[in-house]
Amino acid sequence: MQSSGAIKVVATLEAIKGLVALAAASGVLLLVHRDVHQLALRLVEYTHLNPAAKYPSIFIAAASHLQDSRLVLLAAGAASYCIVRFVESYGLFRGAAWAEVVAALSGAIYVPFELAALLHKATYLGAAVLATNIVVLAVVVRALLRRHRSRPENAA
Repeated sequence: MQSSGAIKVVATLEAIKGLVALAAASGVLLLVHRDVHQLALRLVEYTHLNPAAKYPSIFIAAASHLQDSRLVLLAAGAASYCIVRFVESYGLFRGAAWAEVVAALSGAIYVPFELAALLHKATYLGAAVLATNIVVLAVVVRALLRRHRSRPENAA
């Protein structure tokens, strides 16, 4: 795959991550002014889980502590993440060097956490996420190196 094509794939992945964040922010906003505790109970019952079991009870307890202000803050965080991903995607599609730097930095931030999670409990999903992130990082770093080498002051 040629570099600009690979960058466009990375840009598409970033746009998809932005869409997922937008959906999450919208979903969280739908919970404002609702009885989140009651919704959590209904969800646990709908999935035929025992509300007294460890994880469902943790979920229900966490839901009962969510106030509207926290929900709005969560939605604002997800919306901010969404904006960053959309701006990054736009920049990558346009071939902007700053977007490649942002993509490299934002991808590199997750690698230590993904490695730690994989070492703690190895799963196929964790390995796939780490591998995808490493491929994205390689594509973006390669594009940055090509850009740096093609600058006039670096030509020998």
